[in-house]
This record gives sequence, C-alpha cells and structure tokens, in this order.
Amino acid sequence: QVQLVESGGGLVQAGGSLRLSCTASGRTFSRYSMGWFRQAPGKEREFVATISWFGGSRYYADSVKGRFTISRDNAANTLYLQMNSLKPEDTAVYYCAADDSAKILVFTALEYDYWGQGTQVTVSS
Repeated sequence: QVQLVESGGGLVQAGGSLRLSCTASGRTFSRYSMGWFRQAPGKEREFVATISWFGGSRYYADSVKGRFTISRDNAANTLYLQMNSLKPEDTAVYYCAADDSAKILVFTALEYDYWGQGTQVTVSS
C-alpha cells in the first residue's frame, strides 16, 4: 500500500498561482502512475492531470492545459501540481491518486487504487 498526503492548497486571487504537493509513504513511489483530480461542491470528481511512473508522459484535461503542470520527484516521493493563471472555476478540493496497474497514464478515477484526503483550493474573483 501507499499513503498519500496533499498540501499546498489555499486562497488565491484570480490570475494567481499555487503549487500543490502530494507526499507518498509506504511502497515504492516510483512504481505508481499518478494523477490529480478535483471536486467542486455539487459536482462529480473530475480528472485534472496524470503522469507516468517514470515522469516522461503527461496528459491534461482541456480545462487546465497550458496553465497547470504535473511533475514528480521519485527520489523525494512527491508529486506536484503547479497551477498558474488560476480562475474562479478552478475552485475545488484537489486530490492526488496512485495507480498500481502498470499503465503508463491513467485517466479515470475508478482506475486509481489509492487516494489522498484532499486539499482545498479557492480562487477569488
């Protein structure tokens, strides 16, 4: 198993930036493909970005492409999400997730095996 803990959320004005971190403990972090998801009040959890276990492949939701960057540091057991040019519609609880299936990229929440507890991101207009 792997345990995931997100941090870095907060309140920011529109146009600002935040960097989320997801620290993993337990099994070897580098074996997992990782993803970020978000859930706004009254809405379903939605895919944000995914990165392969080796970090060489990445994919983004259209809504964040060009503004968000997913990255990982396997030596530090940490996943990141750099969020720039934030918009009020980015307001949500952000979750990191780990997939143990050996797939390179994982796009749907149902495929992920482990989840963090989430961190709140609020973007004011």
